[in-house]
Amino acid sequence: MKRSITKRVLMIVFTCIFSYATGFVIFPASYWREYLAMPASRILSDIVVNLLFYAAIVELSLFIDKRLNKRISWMISPLKRLLIQALYQTLGVFFIVICLCIIFLVLGDFVAMPSPYIGLREGAYTLILIVLWGLMISALNTGNFLLKNWKTEALKSAGFEIKAAQSKQLAAEIELQALKLQLDPHFVFNNLSVLSELILKDQQLGHEYTENFAKVYRYLLINSKKKLISLREELRFLEAYLFLIRNRMGGGADFRINIEESKLDLLIPPVTLQLLIENAIKYNRTEEENPLLVSIWSSDHELIVSNNLLPLIKMPESTGLGLKNIISRYALLGDIGPVIENDHQTFTIKVPLIK
Repeated sequence: MKRSITKRVLMIVFTCIFSYATGFVIFPASYWREYLAMPASRILSDIVVNLLFYAAIVELSLFIDKRLNKRISWMISPLKRLLIQALYQTLGVFFIVICLCIIFLVLGDFVAMPSPYIGLREGAYTLILIVLWGLMISALNTGNFLLKNWKTEALKSAGFEIKAAQSKQLAAEIELQALKLQLDPHFVFNNLSVLSELILKDQQLGHEYTENFAKVYRYLLINSKKKLISLREELRFLEAYLFLIRNRMGGGADFRINIEESKLDLLIPPVTLQLLIENAIKYNRTEEENPLLVSIWSSDHELIVSNNLLPLIKMPESTGLGLKNIISRYALLGDIGPVIENDHQTFTIKVPLIK
């Protein structure tokens, strides 16, 4: 508000000073001798009337700019905007001049009368200058408007470029993490160790373990780079993955899954459930006497994974890659991301299901 008032005042004062400066050039010396010979009150009232007149021109110019900015864009139709604005500005100035003349004719005894007599040529010059002053005010305001728009668009463009660069870097990091998941040597080593023991103890179970291990590894190789996959496919993968976990850990972990049928066609980033289950197993004890309980269920448009907290005596160093991977992938998909809750008894993660 203060900037707007200051801008108007500066425009009015500048226009008034400019009008008197050009008047010294246009009008003859005799005019100014007669003008300066008038009483001080008459000169002061003439200056006040001129200020009001130019204030009306400034307001008219700003009003025309404001209305045309909503109807005709400088960016889309610059020539049309220029011609229409010049026409409206000229007609508006003529209207103000006519109104001022009528006021002087009707209320001549109550308001300051015009300055000393000027000829037709000087009057025509003055009228032309008034129109040009109006156009100049409009041009200044338009320039200010275009400069602001340019600055705003430049900042937006820079912001988009930064976001694009961040998204590109984030996508590269996620792809790298996905590749690490595919070729995780610990995952391969642990399962091969279990497999070798099962083959010696129970060949049928070893055969089933081999098939499920192949399903898990095939899923990781094929789908880990995809942005989204159906919850139905993710649960098929999870079934094979949990087969490996149960045979590796025995009864130390109990998994309970309750997913509504209507939610199975919704989408989720692949390997999300594996990462969440790995996170639960990594930071909790898995004892048959007091098993780790991991529950997976659906609610509205969320998939919820919750586990009781059984902290290890010696906690492993946390890299946070698993949860960071999930959060980062959701960040690329939209504004809604996972919600993490920890009440020191249960650890819960809610991830959105996408249509």
